[in-house]
Amino acid sequence: MSLSIRPPRTDEAALVLDFVRELADYEKLSHDVVATEAMIEQALFAPQPRLFCDIAEWEGTPVGFSLWFLNFSSFRGRHGIYLEDLFVRPAFRGFGIGKALLAALAHRCAANGWARLEWSVLDWNTPSIAFYKSIGATLMDGWTTCRLTGEALQQLGSQGGRHE
Repeated sequence: MSLSIRPPRTDEAALVLDFVRELADYEKLSHDVVATEAMIEQALFAPQPRLFCDIAEWEGTPVGFSLWFLNFSSFRGRHGIYLEDLFVRPAFRGFGIGKALLAALAHRCAANGWARLEWSVLDWNTPSIAFYKSIGATLMDGWTTCRLTGEALQQLGSQGGRHE
C-alpha cells in the first residue's frame, strides 16, 4: 500500500473544505462550520498565506489532511506549529495515516528549528487521546483554551481603537 503526504493543489479548496466538514461532523460541531470554499482558497493560496495544509493520499486517493499555522513561543523564543485540524476518513484509520501527517509536521518543526507542535483535542475523544499519548504527546493539564467569538469578540474589538 502506498501513502503520500503532499501540499494541496490550487484547485483543491473544495477538498479541504470537505475534510473540515467531515471533521466537524465527527466532532458534532457541523453547526459551527461557516467557512466557504472561497474562504479556504483565499487562506491557503494568498500571496503570503498564514494557513497551511497537508493532504494524505492512500493509493492516490485523498483520505485525510492536516491544517496548521505558525505560532510563537515567547518562552522558547521560536516559532512552532499549531495544528488546527487533523482528520483521516474512518475507512482509512488504523493504517498509520494520522501518524504520518503528524510526523510530517514534526519533521517540518525539526528541519526549521521550531520549538514545538501543539494542538487541542476534545476531552470526550478518547480514541484520539489514546492515539496522541501513544506517539508521546503530553496532555497539558491545567491549561484551558479561551476563545472570543461573535458578539463578545465584536464588543471587545470595538474598544481596541481607543488608545490615549
